[in-house]
Amino acid sequence: MRKRLLLSLLVLVLSPLTFAGSIPVNMTFLNPGGNNSGGVYTYPYYFSINGGPSVPLMCDAFTNHITQGESWSANVTSLLGGKGLFGNQLLDYKAAGLIYLGVLKGTIDPNTGNWAVWNLFDKGITTNSAVLSLDSSTLWLAAHAPSSTFNGLVLYTPVGGTPGYGPQEFIGYNPGCVVTPEPTSLLFLSTGLLGIAAIARRKATSNAS
Repeated sequence: MRKRLLLSLLVLVLSPLTFAGSIPVNMTFLNPGGNNSGGVYTYPYYFSINGGPSVPLMCDAFTNHITQGESWSANVTSLLGGKGLFGNQLLDYKAAGLIYLGVLKGTIDPNTGNWAVWNLFDKGITTNSAVLSLDSSTLWLAAHAPSSTFNGLVLYTPVGGTPGYGPQEFIGYNPGCVVTPEPTSLLFLSTGLLGIAAIARRKATSNAS
């Protein structure tokens, strides 16, 4: 009985920190990275997640808007989880993921790459031939790429946001989707661990007597 209770408490304590579909976070937009194309900032956009250090992310929602210093709540999900701002446009998300990986590796120009990602979800926002060519080739690759190609790619989707309304959605790379917990989660974790320790002590004392 005590083993069962101990296991249940452990699961309850750790569940907020595991990647069971989505992880709620607080995002603060620190500043754009400096790349600019057509008067629009492109990758990278720097954020603090739950008060943590600066993290570079790529925007995928051209018609949504944010301002420097703005904060909002978001859900972190797998790129292929079907819970992004644009719903089940999985092929577009796959193509966006491949472009993002190319930018990270330095094989795709950040300005061209970000415009290509925006054009996937808001088609017709540009007539740039390099952007359109990149979208075309990447969509083909995305249709044939194994799911493992997208491991570690996540979406930061604003809570309550829709295309054209609310903060922008961002793509990031986070293997295992490890997110620094908010202070309330840390308090819950420490309280739970103290409870586990107390149960273990009582069990040891009971066995000794």
